[in-house]
Amino acid sequence: MRIRSAGLVAGTAALALTAACQGGGQGAEQSQASMVIWADPERAGVLQPFADEFGKTNGIEVDVREVAADTIQSDFVTAHEGGSGPDVVVGAHDWIGNLVQNGAIDPVQLPQDKVDALNEVAVEAATYDGQLYGVPYAMENLALIRNTELAPEAPETVEELVETGGRLKEEGEVQEILGLQVGQTGDPYHMQPFYTSAGGYLFGTGDQGNPDSSDLGVGTPESVAAFEKLAEFGEEGKSVFKRSIDAENVGSLFNQGKTPYFVTGPWSLASVQEAGLEYDVSPVPGFEGASDPVPFVGVQAFFVASGSENKVLAEEFVTNHVTDPDLATALYEADPRPPALTGVNGKVSRQDPDVGKFTDAGADGQPMPAIPEMDAIWDPFGKAQAAVIGGADPQKAVESAAETIREEIG
Repeated sequence: MRIRSAGLVAGTAALALTAACQGGGQGAEQSQASMVIWADPERAGVLQPFADEFGKTNGIEVDVREVAADTIQSDFVTAHEGGSGPDVVVGAHDWIGNLVQNGAIDPVQLPQDKVDALNEVAVEAATYDGQLYGVPYAMENLALIRNTELAPEAPETVEELVETGGRLKEEGEVQEILGLQVGQTGDPYHMQPFYTSAGGYLFGTGDQGNPDSSDLGVGTPESVAAFEKLAEFGEEGKSVFKRSIDAENVGSLFNQGKTPYFVTGPWSLASVQEAGLEYDVSPVPGFEGASDPVPFVGVQAFFVASGSENKVLAEEFVTNHVTDPDLATALYEADPRPPALTGVNGKVSRQDPDVGKFTDAGADGQPMPAIPEMDAIWDPFGKAQAAVIGGADPQKAVESAAETIREEIG
């Protein structure tokens, strides 16, 4: 799962810098100004024809450079610090806090009519310190995929899910009640709907709407109560959440009909369809009588580099061309995740109802916290969840995780 400013270059030095960014040497000659976009391999090929058209219209060359998905953020920060970064970078919204902290991106000025054309949660995700820092084009979140031959009706609560899955397991129809990846070190992303339904939270919210790292929800009484609920459905309880189910086996578990339910994102749809199962998509349910589950929402966006030598044109491309329905549709076809443009989302949903169902499942979701302090959460919090699911004391596990996180945040 989940990838979440311009002006014509003037002067020989600026041209040499752009050439270096494209892989040329300092002495490389260029016949005209150029703009560089960094994107991961899955999107670079899709972008190039649109970039070529933009370049032709504006009398420049636009080079879409392929950068490995797992290094593009760090490579971008390093290039920015060295003065050789791109003009535009494509990536995840939860990079924003780190990129802003490093002074690597600028806010974008998106006309209100274009803001209104985007999904509200996607806009919220791309907003930091009250300013829009990226133009979203795709979203992703968790939902519940179910095998409709085994479970015809969508469960409204976790308890209802367990009742159906437990019966099927007793009858020998399935091996596991639920396909939810936990693993030996936990998985806070996939556990988030259940943790929030049980009353837990990660960070409070500051005055600017950003997650507030000084208000850490891990270690609070609410988080202890949430972990007690996770323990109730863990290996020494109802045996729904299990460490033996991880990212490596959860997909095949569902695709082979060994569990009726699968908590996952749109990235799993292709393999489910290839397996030939009858399936449907619905929101991840919450616990009976508890809070509504709040899955994370991830957003992919285009950002304008603060060091761009082509800022006016980069801004023009990001604000007026990323919101082009044709580009949004092409990006969706290359990687079928719900488009952020509501009109395009509606169009593709009519062709593929799963898109709309995933969008609906994330309607009340929370954008993945974009503050740098989020990095301190994943490892200790995941290990605490795995330990509690395996039978460890919830209060001790949560308080230990909180101590580690606070030390990391500083």
